[in-house]
Amino acid sequence: MAGVRFEGVSKRYGDVTAVDRLDLVVEDGEFLVLLGPSGCGKTTALRMVAGLEDITEGALLIGDDIVNQVDPRHRDVAMVFQSYALYPHLTVAKNIASPLMVREYSVDGGPRRKLTRAERDEYVAEAARVLDLGDYLGRKPAALSGGQRQRVALARAIVARPKVFLMDEPLSNLDAKLRTQTRAELAELHRRLGTTILYVTHDQIEAMTMATRIAVMAEGRLQQVGTSEDVYERPANLFVARFIGTPPMNTLPGTVDEHGSTVGVTVGGSGWLELPASRRELVGREVVVGVRPEHLLVGAEPDGAGSAGGPAGQRGRVRAIEWLGHEALVLVEVGDDTVAVRQAASLPVPEPDATVCITAAPDHVHLFDRSSSERLP
Repeated sequence: MAGVRFEGVSKRYGDVTAVDRLDLVVEDGEFLVLLGPSGCGKTTALRMVAGLEDITEGALLIGDDIVNQVDPRHRDVAMVFQSYALYPHLTVAKNIASPLMVREYSVDGGPRRKLTRAERDEYVAEAARVLDLGDYLGRKPAALSGGQRQRVALARAIVARPKVFLMDEPLSNLDAKLRTQTRAELAELHRRLGTTILYVTHDQIEAMTMATRIAVMAEGRLQQVGTSEDVYERPANLFVARFIGTPPMNTLPGTVDEHGSTVGVTVGGSGWLELPASRRELVGREVVVGVRPEHLLVGAEPDGAGSAGGPAGQRGRVRAIEWLGHEALVLVEVGDDTVAVRQAASLPVPEPDATVCITAAPDHVHLFDRSSSERLP
């Protein structure tokens, strides 16, 4: 096993910068997910690790070795593609064995050499056992389901026993139910093998459920690196706040203000959301307010008084209600913005067009600098 380290790595295509001075460490044995929208540079970063894209500047290390100029065949990595890239004319067994035909291995600490037929069969049998493919070794890809083909692609990657697995949106061709099942299988596979995995996706659920850490990218730049809890509960900037979450964090312009001994933020011209007392140092500052949908409450119109005699909550009009079975998503118009409130289906839900009051606990109100978009401490 080995870690991967990007040190000021950039990739440019003429005047277009796909990856801009990326500094990122993937620890040995870690499952790190590169997450971001299409065109953010995540796949380009992955392909540079595989050796499929040249590096414009910076240094890329696998383990302790700089691999900028190392041939892809000698990087000791294995890549799983979105399309699976299986050979349609070969059986499952021969597809899994294909990397073993071209690489040399050190067996029992001896010099590197090509494997014998018996050794290749042993490697293939072990990979098939890990991914429960023993009953399909004689079939060809056309006779397999999408999930089975995905497992064959994974087996072909692990059979080579690489230092690093690279995965480029490998679940995007599966239906929703199969994606859920395969996510669990991938997470279990990582726990069993302990191999370093660098995984690319635009799917937040994949990232949040599988990753040891998530690296969020936008426009070729790294925005935040952290655990699922970090990027969800403590987004580093407005991009992460608005990208992570379904629906994402609600954001509205506001100004930090105070009423008597209470500190809060004025939103929508007249609304008021209370803040912890520690935010008093920000009074007078123009900010962007962020609150997750599940941290908002929607109720009757405000009575005009908060805990210290100041205004309470934010008035709005119910625009629509989306029933999701176990919960309802209440969409409320606040000026020119729409705020999403996630509410348990067991609670009273207002009628469409009703005027309501939105409130939030002070500890769940996030503040971002309006000019830089960075989270305020």
